[in-house]
Amino acid sequence: MEHSIVVMVADVARLLFGLLIVAFHRPVAEFVLQQEQQLVTLFRSRGLRVPNAPTTATAHNIYFGLGMFVCLLSLVRLWAATHS
Repeated sequence: MEHSIVVMVADVARLLFGLLIVAFHRPVAEFVLQQEQQLVTLFRSRGLRVPNAPTTATAHNIYFGLGMFVCLLSLVRLWAATHS
């Protein structure tokens, strides 16, 4: 009994984390993209050939999709926990 409560609390926390990612996907994506662009510049200055960082729109879509995936996964796990 206690184990299922702990699992449900973890899934609710995961759901809230996913919702935070969805709500703030643009600032998170822009921060990560800025870091990626700096890393690409550093590697290129050292003579390494690396692909370009993704576009801003692509980064926004990736983080939104990641947040939605986390939310959906948590909802499925919560549904399964309540219907078993």
